Amino acid sequence: MEYSSKAIEKKWQEHWKQNRSFEPSNDFSKEKKYILSMFPFPSGRLHMGHVRNYSISDAFARYYRQQGLNVLHPIGFDSFGMPAENAAIKNGSHPKGWTYDNIDYMKNEFYALGFSFSREREMATSDELYTKFEQSFIIDMYEKGLLYRKKGMLNWCPHDQTVLANEQVVDGCCWRCDTPIVKKDMNQYYFKITQYSDELLSDLSKLEAGWPKQVLTMQENWIGKSNGLEFDLHFDEVSKAKLSAAFERFDVFTTRPDTIYGVSYTALAPEHDIVTYMCENKLLSQESIAEITAMKNTSSIDRQKEKKGLSLGLDVLHPLTGAKIPVWIANFVLMDYGSGAVMAVPAHDERDFDFAKKYDLPINAVIKPFVGEHEASAAFTEVGILFNSAAFDGMNSKESQSSIIDYFEANKIGKRTTNYKLKDWGVSRQRYWGAPIPFIHCECCGLVMEKKENLPIALPEDIEITGEGNPLDKHPTFKHCKCPKCGADATRETDTMDTFVESSWYFLRFCADASNWESEAFSQEQIAYWMGVDHYIGGIEHAILHLLYARFFTKVFRDLGYINFDEPFDKLLTQGMVLKDGSKMSKSKGNTVDPDAIIEKYGADTARLFILFAAPPTQELEWNDSGVEGAHKFIKRFYDRSSNIVATQTIPKIDHAGLSKEEKFARKKVYEALARANDVFAERYTFNTMIAGVMEAMNALNAQSNADVWSEGYWILASIMEPVIPHVAWEISEQYFACKNLSVQRVLEEVFVEDSIMLGVSINGKRRAEIEVAADASDTAIIALAKEAAAKWLEDAVIVKEIVVPKKLVNIVIKG
Repeated sequence: MEYSSKAIEKKWQEHWKQNRSFEPSNDFSKEKKYILSMFPFPSGRLHMGHVRNYSISDAFARYYRQQGLNVLHPIGFDSFGMPAENAAIKNGSHPKGWTYDNIDYMKNEFYALGFSFSREREMATSDELYTKFEQSFIIDMYEKGLLYRKKGMLNWCPHDQTVLANEQVVDGCCWRCDTPIVKKDMNQYYFKITQYSDELLSDLSKLEAGWPKQVLTMQENWIGKSNGLEFDLHFDEVSKAKLSAAFERFDVFTTRPDTIYGVSYTALAPEHDIVTYMCENKLLSQESIAEITAMKNTSSIDRQKEKKGLSLGLDVLHPLTGAKIPVWIANFVLMDYGSGAVMAVPAHDERDFDFAKKYDLPINAVIKPFVGEHEASAAFTEVGILFNSAAFDGMNSKESQSSIIDYFEANKIGKRTTNYKLKDWGVSRQRYWGAPIPFIHCECCGLVMEKKENLPIALPEDIEITGEGNPLDKHPTFKHCKCPKCGADATRETDTMDTFVESSWYFLRFCADASNWESEAFSQEQIAYWMGVDHYIGGIEHAILHLLYARFFTKVFRDLGYINFDEPFDKLLTQGMVLKDGSKMSKSKGNTVDPDAIIEKYGADTARLFILFAAPPTQELEWNDSGVEGAHKFIKRFYDRSSNIVATQTIPKIDHAGLSKEEKFARKKVYEALARANDVFAERYTFNTMIAGVMEAMNALNAQSNADVWSEGYWILASIMEPVIPHVAWEISEQYFACKNLSVQRVLEEVFVEDSIMLGVSINGKRRAEIEVAADASDTAIIALAKEAAAKWLEDAVIVKEIVVPKKLVNIVIKG
């Protein structure tokens, strides 16, 4: 038989479609597996990273179907977002048309690769039905107090003309287009994710068995819980007068109360209310105001690189000593953490030290090493002994922290406080291609929710995308509406939602089926059966953004009564990137590989085999053309050698004891491959080692000629390889086994019982020979064979000791 990838793949793709082979059952009494890959943005074409991601999830889905489980393996498209608008500007197209054309193209690519997705649960987050359910959830969240609107300094991308959440600013730039962000004062809607800070942090312990440690650590650091002391710093009388008594104090938070006696200056964020007041009331020079404005417009990342500041000409009083402390602005102080004000202790903090040195500020040491002296040329940041700290002198600095906080609380001048780096999630976006926020602005009633019976609030299609501002704001009719409360003329909200909102609950939507797809987002019964997701596959780059938001939404939906569990994803696999020439594939670098071209030349099975064999899934994969060629040759060989099979609809019964040595070895390698496959899917996920085991078994089969051993071998190997190269596996299985082998396979322990074993022979610890002995040979027989094999090293020698290490070696100790 000659292998023809085009004919075989077309045949089986049509078969799977016609027979609804990959649709899950509604029989909820069956054991289930929910396998999900992070869904793609419909950019137009799949890239090899997509192929890797979905090849991994498809391998899981196909394996568990063979085990008889009810498998949900859906696919959708994260289809809202700026790229569609950018394409509209570039190509003169409509974002919707561009998006859905791309979805159609990419779906055909999925089918061409043989991915076993449920076709009947496909959806896009830009579908109006999806928007309808999402807007209903948003209204419920608003009523619960989990969504609010306020004005603030926001991250603004000048290129995309939209606001970004803190998590979407990477190294001071927009996560999508790499444009440096600026700060802009404007209204924004926020999800109160901070209300769940403690639970998001503590529940990470529930994920330790199934999530990579790196992802858990990244989320823990992003949430950033810290315990410390919060207290007020009061202005002196001169400073109060300078501020026209508008401010008497400001509060600060510190995780280092042990350094309280070393405070030599305080620093405010450029955005702090006191700084804003002084700028607005011209209490600072124009030069200073310009410098402050420049700080505000610098990203938080860039503000950490070079320390800049200026004196406000104000003083506060030390809460314990009453000494005057100067107040400065420092660019490294952020409003995102604490109150936007810090106490500075340059003697014991490197950042404070550098700033004090630059601006010639006092440095007051209050902690010294347990032994020896500390050089004054740097901050001493270790644990030590307190001095110059009044009643706390001589205490261990770490142990003193609780005592100092107790003192503040006893004297009612401060309190023990927990702070988080995590801030509320800003979700407003000033763009067209996103889900409209279902609110209305009424002059009489204020901010009003749309009535649920009027949902969805759909996007108008007669818009013009110019790249300037929000098209919805300029639309002649969209924003003009009636207030749902009083019926007066009102204005519809024109901001749309951050696309991470859509991806924060899509995994729940897939639980619905045709029976309720149109009527509800999902049912309690469906959720109870399918959730949580058993295997979730995606890139490590989503560790903070998507995965944190999805966990937040799950907890919110639980509290809203939609679901009754805490975490959405039981096991998380983060696959490595696909590289070419040592770099991430990118059009700008000219090092991309088109999956369509690989399919055309070699077939989908070759692409899938290479992508799963070239590296373990969690590691980076270097694209290699010769490796692709090698994968293709293996598939041809696997297909060609199936001619050695004798057709059967049951696995052959073989008398193992009556086989030759080569036949026994072939069976052993086949069942080793099966045991390895089971282990890979249960624990290791190293598909490359599973495939290597199949290749070893093929070599062993080729070294013998027993037709029953060939047939048994292929019965099992085709089953093992079906999750990897499904088209060829189904073709062989249909032709010879009526596909009966695509089911649970049992490991036969009899094949691992050795008739004989190989033992090394050592003389005085040096390996000199190797012997083959019967598995049940006595030590006496083994030593006799060892002496015979090592005879030339024993001539004229006196044997001192003979040692048999079972199943490993024989060591003979001699002298002379």
